[in-house]
This record gives sequence, structure tokens and C-alpha cells, in this order.
Amino acid sequence: MPTRWKPNVTVSAVIERDQRFLLVEENTADGLRLNLPAGHLDPAETPLQACAREVLEETAYSFEPTHLVGIYMNRFIRTRTGSDITYMRFAFTGKLGQHHAHRVLDEGIVRTVWLSLEELQASAHLHRSPVVLQSVRDYLAGRRFDVSLIQADPSIYSVPEPTPHTQDLLASMK
Repeated sequence: MPTRWKPNVTVSAVIERDQRFLLVEENTADGLRLNLPAGHLDPAETPLQACAREVLEETAYSFEPTHLVGIYMNRFIRTRTGSDITYMRFAFTGKLGQHHAHRVLDEGIVRTVWLSLEELQASAHLHRSPVVLQSVRDYLAGRRFDVSLIQADPSIYSVPEPTPHTQDLLASMK
């Protein structure tokens, strides 16, 4: 059976306070880079849950995603391995909550920074992804979509029972 291509699914948060945007400075194979709080979707997790978790892990802020800003795809060659990687990112905005100063930030995160749009544009060469600036621009343009667009069937939280068809298929593979 041929290998099926699948993009890496990630989430990010566009968080604005006093006309500044919350970013993280992180160590990467290409050196220090700036990114929106972001990360991968984990098993048994919705994109909304992943976004809240990633913001907390990377910034020590509680966060409640309330709107989808956009869905973005980008592709690049990983420096270390030469792997051809495609990402599909769900960018959210929402309510910034309490800062948990006692929390240790996720591995690789050096610090959080609040940047103005001008500072964000001037630092584009340091962005981890080309969709960082695009997400912020879309946010500033007023793009907000209802998060109810994203549906997660309860089956994501458990291993599905095999159907008679899949049982027959599995038996024929033995």
C-alpha cells in the first residue's frame, strides 16, 4: 500500500494587548526564532484544546480560543534532516487569562515578548514560519470565524471498535 501524504497539523494563537502581540523566542535548528505561541495537535485533542494547552506551555498564560483567524499551509525543507515538511496551521484569537509566573516554559522557549506590528514586520527574517505575519495581518483585517466551524466527533477520545469490514480486512492481512 502506498504511503499517504499527511500534513503536520499545528495550532497558534494571535494574542494582542495594548497594540502589541505576544510571541515566543525559541531555540531551533536555525538559531533563535520568533513565533506565535504554537504547537502540534496531540492525539485525543481538538484544535481548541491544543491551542489553549500550547499557549499555557509556551507563555505561562491561560488562554481561551474564541475565534478562528484562519487556516494556513506552508512547506519547507527541515535544516537538520533535509525532510520536506508541510504544515497546516489553525490560527486562533481569544481571551488572554491569568499569567502563571511560577510555570516553567516549554523546552526550547527562551522567553516571551510583546511586539508592535512595526517590530513584528521588522523582525520577519527571524520568524519561524511565514504564516506568523500573515496570521497577524489577517487578525488586524478583522478576520474572525466562529469556532463552531471545527467539529470533533467523540470518537477522537477513544479507540474505535472495528467494523465487520475492518475485521475482515485485518484477518485477510494475516
